[in-house]
Amino acid sequence: MIIVNVKDNESVDRALKRFKKKFERTGVLKELRARTFFQKPSVAKRKQKERAVYKQQMFADQNY
Repeated sequence: MIIVNVKDNESVDRALKRFKKKFERTGVLKELRARTFFQKPSVAKRKQKERAVYKQQMFADQNY
């Protein structure tokens, strides 16, 4: 469960923004979307490898 303590003189918008950040970090929504349909393990591994290669290429391009 996510708990956000609202501080004195803090606006609701600010507290809501902190809540959204915490919620996003938990990965609940990402997991929910992943569970909406079945994906074969081989396909999941392939996509994960493709993502890793893409990230490495992007990181290498930024260092130049």
